[in-house]
Amino acid sequence: MRFILLLLCFVFCNSCKDEYIRPEVFSKVILEPIVEDSTLSVRAIDFNNEYLLYGSSDHLGKHALSSEFKINLNELNVNTGKNHFKYILNYNEKPLHFRAIEEVNGNLFAVSIANPGRLYKLSRKAKNPKLIYEEEDEKAFYDAMNFWNDEEGIAIGDPTDDCMSIIITRDGGNTWTKLSCEDLPKTKEGEAAFAASDTNISIVGDHTWVATGGKASRILYSPNKGRTWEVFETPIIQGRATTGIYSLDFYDEQNGFAIGGDYTKPNDTLNNKIRTSDGGKTWQVVANGRGPGYRSCVQYIPNSDGKELVAIGFKGIDYSNDAGESWTHLSDEGFYTIRFLNDSVAYAAGKGRISKLNFRE
Repeated sequence: MRFILLLLCFVFCNSCKDEYIRPEVFSKVILEPIVEDSTLSVRAIDFNNEYLLYGSSDHLGKHALSSEFKINLNELNVNTGKNHFKYILNYNEKPLHFRAIEEVNGNLFAVSIANPGRLYKLSRKAKNPKLIYEEEDEKAFYDAMNFWNDEEGIAIGDPTDDCMSIIITRDGGNTWTKLSCEDLPKTKEGEAAFAASDTNISIVGDHTWVATGGKASRILYSPNKGRTWEVFETPIIQGRATTGIYSLDFYDEQNGFAIGGDYTKPNDTLNNKIRTSDGGKTWQVVANGRGPGYRSCVQYIPNSDGKELVAIGFKGIDYSNDAGESWTHLSDEGFYTIRFLNDSVAYAAGKGRISKLNFRE
């Protein structure tokens, strides 16, 4: 009997050691390589229960998150590994570049940058990717994509006229319609957006916020899934083509955070981090002259009551546990974009790699 009790105690104690308890504050991040490929330059990632999905400089890709990956995609891709697949999409014999993607109900939507803007739908059941929207214009340049639900989605791009380019679907992505400039706020001179991390759009319920940048950097806001719009000014650094908001995230309908700066001056920390507590109507500069300089992506950590943020860029990874008032530099490892799986694990992508990030005490 004593032996059985000792054995049970040993098993219990060791199982407790293996169980991860999330700390109140993170002080380090552990990087686990997922995809390493020198041809990659990834600024858009998404995932579901089976796949990690990414858009790169000259292709789309899938990487299985588990050994359950059994779908035959040979008709669509070049197989570069057991669980790693590339989709090469060309236009006039040149590869398209993708910086905005979204996984919706088993389908991958991806829109290319530059002229022509081409939006594809890739389905497991389809034998070929389907072109569902095309826009030919010398000024066409789509930057980000997001969905309100399985049926309704939005993609935004630089102005081709005197307003931001906004296309919307209401039928599960099968058709897309570009909004008229008569229904959108007019852009200012030199105002556009950055295709830096596919995070120019943030959605909470029916509410939508779109970040612009450049010589003018503002917030476009819609309370009703893109049917009506208004615009709010921000105090972030602006005035040059390389300045402004590069990334935006909202924790709930009221609390949001935006980051950016000037990528040509990545160490500058003045006026590059802003926060709102009134749904984006007004913004305040935080951690001015402190914390991270230019960063291309910021995300709230899930279930953090809007207090915890991670900012990422080619200069490294930074963490805040007080809604951006102060920051801890966790790593010099550079990435372009990040998405959280849960409250302590994320996937990040950048030049030549995609990694799993484990945040720890």
